[in-house]
Amino acid sequence: MQKVLIIQTAFIGDVILATPVIEQVRAAWPDAAIDFLLRKGNESLFKGHPELRKVIVRNKKEGKWKSLRKVLKEVRNEKYDLVINLHRFLSSGIIAGFSKGKHICGFDKNPFSWRYQHKTPHVIAEPGEAIVHETERNRQVAAHLTGNLPAPMRLYPSAEDYDRVRESRPYVCIAPTSVWFTKQWPADRWVRLIDRMPGDCRVFLLGAPGDRAACEALAAAAAHVDVQVRAGELSLLQSAALMAGARMNYVNDSAPLHLASAIDAPVTAVFLSTVPRFGFGPGGTKGQVVETEAPLECRPCGLHGFKACPQGHFKCAEISEEKFPLP
Repeated sequence: MQKVLIIQTAFIGDVILATPVIEQVRAAWPDAAIDFLLRKGNESLFKGHPELRKVIVRNKKEGKWKSLRKVLKEVRNEKYDLVINLHRFLSSGIIAGFSKGKHICGFDKNPFSWRYQHKTPHVIAEPGEAIVHETERNRQVAAHLTGNLPAPMRLYPSAEDYDRVRESRPYVCIAPTSVWFTKQWPADRWVRLIDRMPGDCRVFLLGAPGDRAACEALAAAAAHVDVQVRAGELSLLQSAALMAGARMNYVNDSAPLHLASAIDAPVTAVFLSTVPRFGFGPGGTKGQVVETEAPLECRPCGLHGFKACPQGHFKCAEISEEKFPLP
């Protein structure tokens, strides 16, 4: 293969979960030019990435169909030998299906998968079945060409990123927010966990600029003597670099979980309305999960989160802070 395009235009976590495919393609074809198509806002994940030739950005703020036509034109002009679409929805299917790629592959759930030369099932494990991680599902899309090569999630913070966050004392990182209410452990629970941290251990609260107010509220409510809010101050790769040096990272079932896994940092993820068998749990070698042990018939209530608990009680969030391992 001379030119390969990988497509994942969903959220930050989905892009990170796609990174094993970059490693897989590079291992199979060391001289290939590899490009990655993603949505605007996620491109900083790949700043200085050593395995990518370029990143193509779709900016939906330009207009849904205008941005689609613009990106499709750029993709078609490249005449890719291989197009790997890891996104399961309409717009990416249009881009992949009409890309003029010599070989197109992706998940069979995409509405335009009839345009692909090879389709792969996207299977979520049923209760009692073996868990298939999303990274493994992604790697299977191109495995008919590459072989079943092992490939980890991987991001590449720069030396400058590590210098930006270098610390001389022990610390933990906590990413307490989520886009979805039913994936976010309640604030009072996070405060109690913060206050369980050893006194000589600094606590960093991470998140996007929009998460800063929530993090500041947690810091103000906590009794721990050393809580610092870094939400909105660090890039994604700088956040990853900070997480790499933490004694432990505490996260929801959200993008920071995958950020930690992509640098194989120690991470404890709390799962509320979702469950690890969906395949989105820790993907590194140092991950663990905390979840309710209550036999809730309503859990899981869906593959993704909700803006409010469908049952109105949010009992899946009633998890003691004592279940979390201390650093």
